Amino acid sequence: MNDRPLAGKTTLVTGASRGIGRAIALQAAGAGSDLALVARDRAKLSEVAAEARALGVRVHEATADLESPGAAEIVVDACASALGGIHHLVANAGMTHDQLLMRLKPSDWDRVIATNLTASFGLCRAVITGMVRARYGRIVLMSSVSGLMGNPGQSAYAASKAGLVGLARSLAREVASRSITVNVVAPGLVDTDMVRAMPEKARADLLSHIPMGRLGAPEEIAAAVTYLLGPGGAYVTGAILNVSGGLYM
Repeated sequence: MNDRPLAGKTTLVTGASRGIGRAIALQAAGAGSDLALVARDRAKLSEVAAEARALGVRVHEATADLESPGAAEIVVDACASALGGIHHLVANAGMTHDQLLMRLKPSDWDRVIATNLTASFGLCRAVITGMVRARYGRIVLMSSVSGLMGNPGQSAYAASKAGLVGLARSLAREVASRSITVNVVAPGLVDTDMVRAMPEKARADLLSHIPMGRLGAPEEIAAAVTYLLGPGGAYVTGAILNVSGGLYM
């Protein structure tokens, strides 16, 4: 059995400095993939990069705010030049601004959509030409069960995450004949900084609706992503992998 199934590949992970992104990066490195790591926090990103290098892979670090127009394309070009191409994309960077719709400012809506949805479009657009030429690629967009089921006070976040589903399924149909898969992972409530920042009452209410009765671990979400990147996921495309402990079913 091959214990390094991603050897010879390069995986670009955004939002890689903490939480789910960090777990994805380290699991991909453990499976042999070289890494292009993108995040806004340079110090924490460098810590993750050091952990990944200790696993014997090449790592390129790029600090960027993907909310900015054109940033996604610039980052992909720099990472591809540094590492000789991008085989896998995991668009994980995201943010939320929770507020009832009647109180949600248009500027906050725009920022969430730009970071979560528009940046993913830019990343996909930037990597897809190289993947088509290589006749190989793996793209995983990180959505959320909020994008599948909705959640009060999360209209912007849920809309952005639902948009990723439509983006992934449309792109999957466009590139499947080139042996490129495009899938969505939709985590539920995971033990990350974003979840810890939620109001205690809101977090407790959501936790009470999880049949498994606990938060997910970042490593459990990363395992789903690693499956889709690896040989076992080669015939899976246009899928939503719901990893929520039964919160959404």
